[in-house]
Amino acid sequence: MVDATGERERLSWEQFGEASRELARSILRDGFEPEVVVAIARGGLLPAGAIAYALGAKNCGALNVEFYTGIGTVLDAPEVLPPALDISYLRGRRVLLVDDVADSGRTLALAVQLLRDSGADVRSVTVYTKPASIAMPDYSWRETSLWIDFPWSWQGTVTLDGSAGAEGA
Repeated sequence: MVDATGERERLSWEQFGEASRELARSILRDGFEPEVVVAIARGGLLPAGAIAYALGAKNCGALNVEFYTGIGTVLDAPEVLPPALDISYLRGRRVLLVDDVADSGRTLALAVQLLRDSGADVRSVTVYTKPASIAMPDYSWRETSLWIDFPWSWQGTVTLDGSAGAEGA
């Protein structure tokens, strides 16, 4: 839902639950039954868990990729960080790659290529897709050009002094 200012898309926990189940139904209707669900950490961790539960998939992992270093600030290119996912395990398996948003699409493109290069049969899913993304997921719940406030990150980082850093996408 768009906030009162019209500048932000705000996802509620209830909408997140609905989105996860709708995405799972789309994936199943398409005939894709993943053997492994891989989250792009951090943003994809909660969506991956919710979608894995909805699909009944129990084999999950995470790929740590850093690209955004703050609001609107990015590295020159996305980087895979430790700890490493056991890529060799994915060879020949059906893998569902999950992230919260395909913003620029560069993180999604890197992760899809990495998994395909490992020999996995990869499909990708995001809760949101931005229209300018260079990589489009196979499945997406909504498209928006607005900044997205996710229920798990919009309040920012917790600090002892009460200040908070901004998060979102």
